[in-house]
Amino acid sequence: MYGRLERIWIKRAKGGPMDDVAQATLVAHRGLAGNANQGGRRQVTVLSLEAWTAITAGVAGPIDPIERRANLLVSGLDLRGSRGQVLRVGRCRLLVHGETKPCERMDEVAPGLQQGLRAPWAGGVFAEVLDHGDIHTGDVVTLETAAPTGDVPGDAV
Repeated sequence: MYGRLERIWIKRAKGGPMDDVAQATLVAHRGLAGNANQGGRRQVTVLSLEAWTAITAGVAGPIDPIERRANLLVSGLDLRGSRGQVLRVGRCRLLVHGETKPCERMDEVAPGLQQGLRAPWAGGVFAEVLDHGDIHTGDVVTLETAAPTGDVPGDAV
């Protein structure tokens, strides 16, 4: 199943504004270049457009997905249960570590949004960057079973 990278956001500082950009650089084991969150297991957060649309329709009508404060918005992929899988964005890979839980800030956007995003996997996923490289809106996105360490499909031996 193929999806598409719809939007990219970079957060310059914790709690700060989200910059909507057309391209960004992923830094292996760090995150998005210029983003406030670096290192750890939650380097990049990813939101499904379809999940966001379904949740916000039941809460307050259309709300710009930038309000979720994720880094990547993808369409055409179901992220539910993707822990341990690899999300390929263009030529870069992200290892999904788990489900992103919504914070109380979501209710500042729209009353009931935090509760709506608590539905299983509705708030998106968090991931670790495996490959350094540039990503662009419009890139193809796929969800793959994780390869064993050291055995990366497509890598030269």
